[in-house]
Amino acid sequence: MPAPRIRPAIAADLPAILELYNEVIAHTDAVYLDEPQVLAEREQWFARLRAGGWPVLVAELDGAIAGFGNIGPFREKSGYRFTGEHTLHVRADLRGRGIGRALLTALVAEAGKRGLHVLVGGIDAGNTASLDLHASLGFTETARMTQVAIKGGRWLDLVLLQLILPGPERPGP
Repeated sequence: MPAPRIRPAIAADLPAILELYNEVIAHTDAVYLDEPQVLAEREQWFARLRAGGWPVLVAELDGAIAGFGNIGPFREKSGYRFTGEHTLHVRADLRGRGIGRALLTALVAEAGKRGLHVLVGGIDAGNTASLDLHASLGFTETARMTQVAIKGGRWLDLVLLQLILPGPERPGP
């Protein structure tokens, strides 16, 4: 399989991103939502991230969106300004083929360009493929939060992972 082309997302990608995201919501525990989203919600998400200067990337394969990822604020308080939280999702029929690795590698590079010091990911404890991928790229588990979410009538555990980047050694005020 050829390597995906990783590029910044554009507004025209949002319907494909929405379709992929709704598949993840419906068939996995990777997103702690019960109901599918509508295009207006993805448009607001995209506008909010872009307005903050946060990256949204897509993985393109044979002209189609194979996955997407983004970085956004970890928390809104100014003390967290050198920490970002990322998300990434890959189409169900293309999982396990290196697309997630390509997206995550690109997101780490984007975090570095932005001058972040820490990149955080929140992953469902049952998603061993994603946990393994993150570990292989240097992320370490920092917390395991038991039964913090519910989906499909089941309690879910959230694992927080982080990667310390070479961002500012000593942040300014």
